[in-house]
Amino acid sequence: MAVERGSSVAESLSTELIAVVVAVTAGEPRVLTIRNGAALPSGSFESGHRSLQAGLRSWVERQTHQPLGYVEQLYTFADSDRADSGRRVISVSYLGLAREGPVAGADAGWHGWYRYFPWEDHRGGAPDMIGREIAPALARWAGHDPARRSRAAITFGLQDQGWNEEWVLQRYELLYEAGLVPERARRDPVQGAVMLAGEAMALDHRRILATGIARLRAKIKYRPVFFELMPEVFTLGQLQQTVEALAGRGLHTQNFRRLIEAQRLVEDTGQMQTTGGRPARLVRYRGEIQSERAIVGTKLPLARS
Repeated sequence: MAVERGSSVAESLSTELIAVVVAVTAGEPRVLTIRNGAALPSGSFESGHRSLQAGLRSWVERQTHQPLGYVEQLYTFADSDRADSGRRVISVSYLGLAREGPVAGADAGWHGWYRYFPWEDHRGGAPDMIGREIAPALARWAGHDPARRSRAAITFGLQDQGWNEEWVLQRYELLYEAGLVPERARRDPVQGAVMLAGEAMALDHRRILATGIARLRAKIKYRPVFFELMPEVFTLGQLQQTVEALAGRGLHTQNFRRLIEAQRLVEDTGQMQTTGGRPARLVRYRGEIQSERAIVGTKLPLARS
């Protein structure tokens, strides 16, 4: 009987591999999707896959034709209600960095990640929707509960609280708990809740995307992984634009340039970019210092411009 129970449990479990693949194009952070933007590339771990990461790469290339470069394991999701079917799904997610290229198959495409999280883009200051939609909706949800009111203020930077760009997942989960996102409404609607702007995704894919954004925002402060998103040569302005796009925050230009040059992260190519506007010198990443930077960190200050 024990064998039969074990077999039944095994048959009810499946392992899914899911990818949060990020690029920055023309100063906008983009994520690779399938199903016309409704889902992240994903597929089952199969016996023929040499490893979890090999399986992930296989699925992404099969579904989108996008080759993967830098990849790291992100998180394992195993909540009992995370699938629509009766099967228990364990999802092993990965964060990948790429340069946007043409994709094909499975209704694949690149989409700006602020399409899914419009409240996360603070490059031009706090989005109007926070004061206009989110704060009033959370106030209604919190009522007279001081713990809820405090949590909402801290998480969304309300009532003069500071904004923490790394709390992407906490903000999404608070909106989910308050019944303000369609993913919650699909499972357990909250009476009277009004859905906020921000495109929903299949299952818990938007939660997984939030986890990937949060990881990347934290990571760029201590490892120069943003260079994985850059072309071979680039200007310091383009580099700053990329970091700001990922962080959703402005950077003080002179401080940013001083920091990059003081840490010897780039070297001059002797070339200039002259297409429109003031000529700018072209630089490239000094890859030989990667191991050193991984130890001491980039100390990147994400301060408002």
